[in-house]
Amino acid sequence: MDLNQLKTFLTVAREGGITRASARLNLSQPAVSAHIKQMEDTLGLPLFERVSRGMQLTHEGQRLATEAERVVAAYTRFLDQAAKLKGHIRGVFRLGVGSNACASALEHLLTFLANDYPGVEVAVQHAGSADIVDGIINGCLDGGFYHNVSASENGLTALEVAHFSIYLAAPTGMVDCTTALDWRALETLPWICPASNTCCGHAASTLFKTHGLHPDRVISIDSESVTCNLIEAGVGLGMLHDTTAERVKASGKIDILSQVQDRVSVVLGYQADRAGNPLIQAVQGLLQSNKA
Repeated sequence: MDLNQLKTFLTVAREGGITRASARLNLSQPAVSAHIKQMEDTLGLPLFERVSRGMQLTHEGQRLATEAERVVAAYTRFLDQAAKLKGHIRGVFRLGVGSNACASALEHLLTFLANDYPGVEVAVQHAGSADIVDGIINGCLDGGFYHNVSASENGLTALEVAHFSIYLAAPTGMVDCTTALDWRALETLPWICPASNTCCGHAASTLFKTHGLHPDRVISIDSESVTCNLIEAGVGLGMLHDTTAERVKASGKIDILSQVQDRVSVVLGYQADRAGNPLIQAVQGLLQSNKA
């Protein structure tokens, strides 16, 4: 029985099934099943039982999962300490990156790492904030830039690296900006909104709830650049980050109707119990020095 089998065991326990664990680990389903079977044969104990929704730990599996977590954590600490003793930092940092709002932080980080830590390679994976947090928790990512997620509740440490505001924008002339906004009239116009688990989608949902709006037509687009283009083309209303809103407003193609959210934080998140990892310390230090 080796460390990879323990990691597979814990991933199947977290994901509740072979299929989801396979996707998380980038292993085939037969390989994942083989790891579990080998562990059960070696230990002489059943670790999982099949249920309608997948697989769940047996009583024995639950007790052993706790010990497996300790073993994997100890192994990770061992490698972290070894890296410190070597006197230099090298390795692959698996970094999740969310929306365009994270682009500036990513650019700074990659620039500083190339100059100060040439032995560190950054493997960037683009995803939504919720998926990035999930990836960090499950060990598929070492860290990630994301926003609008409460990291403290998930055992993560979150370092703010940037922030932005969100504005409601409309094509020039679509809405009368000389008087107070008529929210009932806005309700009848097309809205361009991403899913509610994104920062702008969450802002839109909050706005709808605040004003009791139920727009007749909502166009679901999860891309700020596409949203911006559609607003400029006269399609409907949409949410834009402050930098985008200011840039496009200057061109005279959109009107800014109101500020929807004053401050959304962009954070670097990582597992709190990995704060001593040399790669994480290097990344955190670079971002903090840049912010200062």
